[in-house]
Amino acid sequence: MIPALLQKPLAGRAVQCRLCAHYCRIENGETGICRVRLNRDGILYSLNYDRVIAVHSDPIEKKPLYHFLPGSSAFSLAAMGCNFQCRFCQNYSISQVDPRRGPQGEPIPPRELVQSALDAGCRSLAYTYTEPTVFFELMLETAKLARARGLKNIMITNGFISAEGLDMLAPWIDAANVDLKAGSDAFYREQCGGRLQPVLNTITAMHQAGIWLEVTTLLIPGLNTDDAQLSRVVTFLHDLDPHIPWHVSRYYPQYQMDRPSTEAGVIEAALAKARDAGLVYLYAGNLPLEEWSDTRCPQCNALLIRRSGYAVTIHGLDKGKCRNCGCDIAGVYE
Repeated sequence: MIPALLQKPLAGRAVQCRLCAHYCRIENGETGICRVRLNRDGILYSLNYDRVIAVHSDPIEKKPLYHFLPGSSAFSLAAMGCNFQCRFCQNYSISQVDPRRGPQGEPIPPRELVQSALDAGCRSLAYTYTEPTVFFELMLETAKLARARGLKNIMITNGFISAEGLDMLAPWIDAANVDLKAGSDAFYREQCGGRLQPVLNTITAMHQAGIWLEVTTLLIPGLNTDDAQLSRVVTFLHDLDPHIPWHVSRYYPQYQMDRPSTEAGVIEAALAKARDAGLVYLYAGNLPLEEWSDTRCPQCNALLIRRSGYAVTIHGLDKGKCRNCGCDIAGVYE
């Protein structure tokens, strides 16, 4: 264990964790909602700093990031834990910590993680699979070392980090994909154990900080597919920046949720609605729809990037510009 960053002592040996928007008050001997930050005698400790649960070299498109170093590999890593309890979590076996066992994993130091990324030929490190906010200390130290070695840093997140946490982290993060799970606070409270507004605040703050940003929404039939919620998501993204790529993903039954899989027509309708509203870069996830997989120039419609699964072919893109008409294509390509 190491002392956790972003903590505030309270009376009676209690402590407030200021890492995420829950701002947990944690009594002595207890953990917060994430179950990986422990109050021991009035000092908060990280339980997962040296407990790496997953490492893998992934196509960056898997994150998904379609406009950040397309075709490259990201060295993905995670420690156990999450500050949400989403009923539909795809990685629940490593995101949800059993309080009787605590976080599991192997002690892999940050320098070794960075070297492994270089040895694998990756251009970036991705903090992903679980919720990287709750392995903040590991992520921050690794990101600093990665930057010094010429690697980019990517955060795949639910966006529930505190403003203080993001202020510390933002200088070291180059790109992020944020799950904007719904356009309803009730959905966040009932299905995830969170709230909507802090996520909107994070997306806005990341964009203002110059972090390359893409957003993903998993559409679950009957829960977040109504016109009001979709309109709120689309309007928010359009007002912030219509060039933020939006990935609309198909739900499959997972964990504690057994609703039918999302029909392809629901995904296509949501993407068409977003296109009509003025969002520029739109993609379908968990569903092979050619119209919503490739990147085309918003000005002349020339094919720029062809995708088939995670296979990527760059056709008409040259240093971030369309070869056909010279239009600037939002993203990071070098």
